Amino acid sequence: MAFMEKPPAGKVLLDDTVPLTAAIEASQSLQSHTEYIIRVQRGISVENSWQIVRRYSDFDLLNNSLQIAGLSLPLPPKKLIGNMDREFIAERQKGLQNYLNVITTNHILSNCELVKKFLDPNNYSANYTEIALQQVSMFFRSEPKWEVVEPLKDIGWRIRKKYFLMKIKNQPKERLVLSWADLGPDKYLSDKDFQCLIKLLPSCLHPYIYRVTFATANESSALLIRMFNEKGTLKDLIYKAKPKDPFLKKYCNPKKIQGLELQQIKTYGRQILEVLKFLHDKGFPYGHLHSSNVMLDGDTCRLLDLENSLLGLPSFYRSYFSQFRKINTLESVDVHCFGHLLYEMTYGRPPDSVPVDSFPPAPSMAVVAVLESTLSCEACKNGMPTVSRLLQMPLFSDVLLTTSEKPQFKIPTKLKEALRIAKECIEKRLIEEQKQIHQHRRLTRAQSHHGSEEERKKRKILARKKSKRSALENSEEHSAKYSNSNNSGISALPPPPPPLPPPAAPLPPASTEAPAQLSSQAVNGVSRGALLSSIQNFQKGTLRKAETCDHSAPKIG
Repeated sequence: MAFMEKPPAGKVLLDDTVPLTAAIEASQSLQSHTEYIIRVQRGISVENSWQIVRRYSDFDLLNNSLQIAGLSLPLPPKKLIGNMDREFIAERQKGLQNYLNVITTNHILSNCELVKKFLDPNNYSANYTEIALQQVSMFFRSEPKWEVVEPLKDIGWRIRKKYFLMKIKNQPKERLVLSWADLGPDKYLSDKDFQCLIKLLPSCLHPYIYRVTFATANESSALLIRMFNEKGTLKDLIYKAKPKDPFLKKYCNPKKIQGLELQQIKTYGRQILEVLKFLHDKGFPYGHLHSSNVMLDGDTCRLLDLENSLLGLPSFYRSYFSQFRKINTLESVDVHCFGHLLYEMTYGRPPDSVPVDSFPPAPSMAVVAVLESTLSCEACKNGMPTVSRLLQMPLFSDVLLTTSEKPQFKIPTKLKEALRIAKECIEKRLIEEQKQIHQHRRLTRAQSHHGSEEERKKRKILARKKSKRSALENSEEHSAKYSNSNNSGISALPPPPPPLPPPAAPLPPASTEAPAQLSSQAVNGVSRGALLSSIQNFQKGTLRKAETCDHSAPKIG
């Protein structure tokens, strides 16, 4: 494809920083080997998954290629005899799963082209170095003064960004670096605005921005040329690495871990914050701060790759800050990424995980204060400070910068508005991704909690208690219904009269009617109360004395 041609319609712009996860679902034994069926998933969506089939030899080939990283990776060893036994295959499958877990959770390995091609051959089958070389060759047809010296293979971490060592034909001793990059998923500028802004970059002058010698773009990619720096980047200084070496070799497993001196940390940190503030004030989105994007020029730090945000490329640390919903603007992204960079300058290596619960001893508590404000649990949960706030903190506030170069970067009003809209679109995509991750995490946490052994026991106990309580309630309800039905049946009949007193002498005539009447009323259910009242008001003195004839004595004949 010619350099100024449009990309194919419907081209999918993948976010290469979205993590890939891999789970071995099954294995199948053929005549002479075993194949492992692997389910690979991009991000959190189960729908965005696919199956691949890999043999042990494929794993072995990948592992050999990754040896350049200098890491001891847990690939199960080879076995020539008994490698088709069922138990051995099951054990090897566990070992291969562990191997996949290690390479997909390592930040550098998971983003490298070798791992991407192994797990997602459909999307990463192209030869990106060859594509870049074709594009660059087309460009040089119209710009014959440049000449390619050699490809700088894999010196960066991006799969779709390639580098070439260059020279100018009439200045053969001067070395330059050409970078070529494809478009990314966050490219929201129109083609016209995109090309205009790329061509503006050589006019950007700032003491802490690495100068762009030449820049051009088409609708699908951009090409920039800068001076080659033999000393390399800030990351090269920290890791004692050679700039031309591959990224995996330089940074995956540093031989000596040692942070910078306190004065270097203060000076470099202040310079980087100053240039971030400059870009933010200009409305120019950056979002790509890490130690490999900071060039060292003596004791001066200079920022690289301003074109990345224009191209729509995702950030190196995106998989970190996409987990935290309060880091949702490019300004807060820059501050969070500055925390990563400061940690690396201080301790000589990146943090093991983010957020950071506790920080190792540092050259100064002022360093820890800045790290806590950008990488701690509280900071990630509540939000980042501003760049201006960081500049006011004790670590940087007393640093004196000695530079006479006046910053210049004139952006036309129309392009400023285009940048503002593009920035909002980039942030909107980030916010939407963070929302989905947050919802997925909550659902996963709930499912994990619900499915835990302890939770299952609790549910069984609660179910038994509920069953007992329900049975008790049903029993009580049945008893209540039975009691109510009996009571309703009894209330329809008159209450039984109290037992009559023992036989007594007949009452006087004047009084005989009342007891009889009361008894009659009680029997007829007219007034039970009247009967009780009559009994209570009974007076013994009103009874007439009676004469009795006792016939109980024995008779003697």
